[in-house]
Formats: sequence, structure tokens, C-alpha cells
Amino acid sequence: MSDALQYQKQKELFGHPVGLYILFFTEMWERFSYYGMRAILVLYLVAESNGGNPGLGWTDGEALTVYGWYTMLVYVASIPGGWIADKFLGQKQSVLVGGILLTAGHGILSIEQMWAFYTGLGLIIAGVGMLKPNISTMVGGLYKPGDIRRDKGFTIFYIGINVGAFLSSIIVGYVGETYGWHYGFGLAAIGMALGLIQYMAGQKHLKYVGNNTSKSIDPVEQEAMKKPLSKIEKDRMIVLLVSFVLVIVFWGAFEQAGGLMNLYASDKTDRMLLGWEVPASWFQSLNAMFIIILGTTVAAFWAKRKLKGKVSTSLFKMCVGLIIMGTGFFFMTAAAGQYSIEGSSAMYWLVLAYLFHTVGELCLSPVALSYITKLAPLKYASLMMGVFFAMTGFGNLLAGLLGKSASDLGEYTVFTGIAIFCVLFGLLVLLVRKKLESLTHGAEDNEREIIDDNEPYELADPDINKNN
Repeated sequence: MSDALQYQKQKELFGHPVGLYILFFTEMWERFSYYGMRAILVLYLVAESNGGNPGLGWTDGEALTVYGWYTMLVYVASIPGGWIADKFLGQKQSVLVGGILLTAGHGILSIEQMWAFYTGLGLIIAGVGMLKPNISTMVGGLYKPGDIRRDKGFTIFYIGINVGAFLSSIIVGYVGETYGWHYGFGLAAIGMALGLIQYMAGQKHLKYVGNNTSKSIDPVEQEAMKKPLSKIEKDRMIVLLVSFVLVIVFWGAFEQAGGLMNLYASDKTDRMLLGWEVPASWFQSLNAMFIIILGTTVAAFWAKRKLKGKVSTSLFKMCVGLIIMGTGFFFMTAAAGQYSIEGSSAMYWLVLAYLFHTVGELCLSPVALSYITKLAPLKYASLMMGVFFAMTGFGNLLAGLLGKSASDLGEYTVFTGIAIFCVLFGLLVLLVRKKLESLTHGAEDNEREIIDDNEPYELADPDINKNN
């Protein structure tokens, strides 16, 4: 099927393909399950084994080490997940397999046995690896090359991620801390099952996206996938790989949220509010709540800026996002300073830190997802998305190692060091931004709002622009 006919057949809702909302809710429930489990995982690991809500009784260092390795493997699994999709199953079927694995993994994790703990984590790692890169690539496939709505679409999709994360941090976090950790893990399984059912029910809106391109019925497209990469495609791959370094640094800092900052909220923050103690896991919901509130505002700001001809390239946004996120850690520096003087720190330091982290995330993460669908060659689309999530995984491992170092260096030193490094690294990449962007060969030039699907549509240069 030609590109023009494919896009004309897509139904739209609120200015975007209906398929976007199917993927929105699928990812929402998947993130509900993942972030719900993430919100209580470290707390479960360090909880006393003979307490009222027994956990495993591990030390903070042991828990943060496992947390770092687990969250790294979750995302590194996206590389084989993307490869399987590109080579064998296609993105659509890979998402289905991933959903099944995740439902089973979270369900097994609710069993109070050590074999179930490790088996559940293993199935979740495999499930996220199959689902995460492929559902994101499918979002990009809903839009024509050059359609400025693509970044907005990824931001809407990203809000879906965080609706799930917000609800899970509140619901799963409360149930896990109050009634038992394994009840919380069970709720995560229910959430993933709902997402899987919703995805299967919405297949009619995903008919033309996420299919197995290795068995494409389009002979022209099939032939183009057999060719070696062109000079332009190679240059774009270089830019993507450089942007992935930004991703590692960003998530290495940001993912202190589920580890060191989670423990800091539990142990060193005054959580009393009007005579009631706020559950530590609830602070995990702040990031998601801020994304829901600010997501479309930040996306609109960048879109308007681009239409006015001001600098708003993906690399520029990503650097700005890293700098803003890094700045947020100065609030944690202030919290650690207050703790050293008073023996506890105020909640508002955490709130301000999560606010800055969220704005930084909105400038970097959904933009990076969209950037990959603009630059990656078609035959490596899912694989490159998998590499992106693998870089996110390495950032998670880095986060765990940094968090563990706080036991020797202290939170004040770790938080301050993270803040300074992120700001300086973001400024450094900004200095070489124009040189890197020249290697994209105009991939983001002439973006415009493409809404009328009845309008004749042809690629200006198929060898350059057919990346989605």
C-alpha cells in the first residue's frame, strides 16, 4: 500500500490518528504495572523481614544495587525486542507478546516466594523488552514524514505513560505499604491485563502500522530494505548515537527518583501534613502528576517556537532538558543541607526537585523518541528504538551505582555532583550542536502541520525522508 493511501485511511480524533489513543491506553496500563511495582520495589527490599509488613530485610546498598541492575536489564532487553520485531514478528505482534509476558510476570511476583520474586522480575524484563521499543516505534509510524504533529503525538503518548505512573504510585504504593507488598504487586498484574485487553480490542485502528516490514507486500519498500545504508543514513545514525549519550547522563541522574530519592523521602524527610504522614511512595507520583499538568503546555511551547523560526531542534531541546533537570538537584542539595542542621528536611524540596526534573524530562524524553523515528532507517527502526531504551537502562544502572555511593560520600555530595555535571554536560553539547545537526541532512527542516489526509502526498526524496 502506498504511503498516501495508508495515511488517508487512518481515522482521526482531536487532530490525531485514533491509533494514537489505542497505543496511549496500552502504554498507560503497562506503565501502571511497571511504575507501581517500581514505587514499592526498593521499599520492599529494605523492609524488615519480621516487621508488620515484612520485606526481605536487605541493606540500602544491596537494594539499590539490585534496583540499578534490574532497571538496566528492563531497558537493555529492548535491543533483542526491537531486533525480533524488525526481523520476525513486526512491532504489532511483538507488543502483544510483551503484554502477555508482563501480565504473567507481575502476577507471579505477587506470590510470596523467592523463586517467584526472581521469576517475576525475569518475565517483566523480557516483557518490557518486547513491548517498550515497539509500541513507541508504532507511534511514529502513525504520522507522515515532515508532519509537525509527530512531536505533539509523542507528547500525548507520553502523558499516557504518566497517567499510568501517577495512578500506580498512589494506588499500588498505598496498597503495598498499607496492606502488604505482594498485594501491590498483584494490582500491577491486573493493570497490565487491562492494557492487554484494550490493545487487542483496538487492532482495527492499527491495521496499517507496526506490521512485519521484512515481509512487506510493497516490492519497492522490500527492495529498499535490502540496500546498504546510504551516506545520509550513516550520518544520521551518528547523530542518534551521540544523542544517546545525553540519554545515559539524563537517566543516570533522573532515576535517583526510584532509588536514592525514594529512600531519602522515607528516612530523612518530614512527611507530616496536617497530622498525617504522607506515604514515602507517594512522592513517586509527583513526576507523573506534573507531566499530566505540563505535558501539552511544554509541547505547545516548542511547536510555537519552531513555527516562529526560533531554535527548537531536537538536540537543542534535549540539551535544555538535561540542564533543567540537573538544576533540580540543587534543591536536593538544599534538602541535604537542612537535614544536616535540623535532623530532617522539608517536603517542599522534593516537590521542587521533581518539578524541575519533570520539565527537563518533557524537553528530552518524548523528543528523543520522536527523533529516532525521524532519523533511523526504516529497516532498523525498532532496533534503534531498542538501543535508545538500552541507553536508558545503562542510565538506570548508573543511577543505582550513584545512589549506592551516597552511603560513603553522603547525599549532599552526590546530589550536588549530579547537578553540576548535568548542567555542564548539557552546555558542552550545546556548543557542538550545529555541527551535529548538519549531519541530519535537514531531517527536521520544513516540518508543518499535515492534517488533510485527502491531499495528494508524495515524498520529496524517498531515500532521505522515508524514516517512519
